[in-house]
Amino acid sequence: MFTGLIEHIGAVAAFEKNAAGGARLGVDIGSLAEGTALGDSIAIDGCCLTVVSLDGSLASFDAVPETLKRTTLGALQAGAHVNLERALLPGKRLGGHFVQGHIDGTALVRKTVTGGRWAEWHLSLDDLNLAPQIVEKGSVAIDGISLTVAGCDGVGGFWVALIPETLARTTIGSKAEGASVNLETDILGKYVQAMLQPRGGEKPVSKISEEWLRDHGY
Repeated sequence: MFTGLIEHIGAVAAFEKNAAGGARLGVDIGSLAEGTALGDSIAIDGCCLTVVSLDGSLASFDAVPETLKRTTLGALQAGAHVNLERALLPGKRLGGHFVQGHIDGTALVRKTVTGGRWAEWHLSLDDLNLAPQIVEKGSVAIDGISLTVAGCDGVGGFWVALIPETLARTTIGSKAEGASVNLETDILGKYVQAMLQPRGGEKPVSKISEEWLRDHGY
């Protein structure tokens, strides 16, 4: 579990795909190496991966084919910069929101608008099935960054407001128009949506009818 508050911007040192369709990813995690051990979870651009080796500040991670297919990690190259966050420790302040590190899909940066002390990034969902989970004033994680949805257009587009601190401490400022970003919707919205949907593909049948209402005094 993560918070969406980025701790460090890491540099990709190596990215090697294997015959099985996965990849070994090497990232210089800098000061985060202190206190990090084998088996620890680190969110890389919002994607939860496990540390499989650690040599100084160089950490290695294995990414399975599903991860490469569903996220932007498959397009990484040596020298790229990525957002990093270690797993949340019990008792720490939750400054962002509950982020699982399980990427739901990707979004395209459609437009960027900058101002004196603020900026707006307008995005469009690659998978429109995620649209009901993006709500105005709700939470969303973009490349692992906890952000508030400033508005939605109702057709798969939405935008977020960015303060200078976010632009300075994360990679989002480098994501120009046309860039692809990882997206994780709010965990609470997912469960609400799941509970409201019928199970097994069957449409719910209401017991309320005109006769039922009459029998119950309406």
